[in-house]
Amino acid sequence: MSPFPLLCDDALKDRIRRHLASFDLRRADPGPRRSAAVAVAVAEEGEGAQLEDLASPNGWSREAALILTRRASTLRDHPGQWALPGGRVDGGETAEETALRELAEEVGLVLDAGAVLGRLDDYLTRSGFAITPVVVWAGSARTLVANPAEVASIHRIAVHEFMRPDAPLLDRIADSEHPVLRMPVGQSWIAAPTAAVIYQFRELCIAGRPTRVNHFEQPLFARR
Repeated sequence: MSPFPLLCDDALKDRIRRHLASFDLRRADPGPRRSAAVAVAVAEEGEGAQLEDLASPNGWSREAALILTRRASTLRDHPGQWALPGGRVDGGETAEETALRELAEEVGLVLDAGAVLGRLDDYLTRSGFAITPVVVWAGSARTLVANPAEVASIHRIAVHEFMRPDAPLLDRIADSEHPVLRMPVGQSWIAAPTAAVIYQFRELCIAGRPTRVNHFEQPLFARR
């Protein structure tokens, strides 16, 4: 496990890229599911926890964070839930193109193909999606603007929060041999599938431990 807090710098960028390049990536047959992609965007924490040794004079924290959103309550799929920026893959698009497009559309972050560091394993959801997570280097990402049609709020969550010793939370359920996976954040938590993607990012990209997560279940509310 790496020491924390962790700077969003070239050393981290190279480390993530190296771990992804050496990973035996697993793709999944989507079958009747709709293909989607999400961006696992690594950025500076910004105006989050003001750690003196990481903050610039204007109060900006350079600690590594992931960009997450709360989905708008008006959306048909998964309203109000925690999410990584993402959406359906349009015809002719790659997962990488979709992830970058959705970052621009949902949070106003425009990045080019050079920002892509690699992919994580596909995750098949109970709600009918085949999700491809794309890891993206967002850097400072100083200006983020929520698209109100899709995003209720934007959050930069420090990577060290996902390294907590009480994570992940695994809950046994009656209708599956596999547990539901949740990742604690503050006094709350994030559920799979988003939590499963974050957990694989934590284990592979940060800790350097190849880990599979596509067997973990989603809670009932996330299956709709």
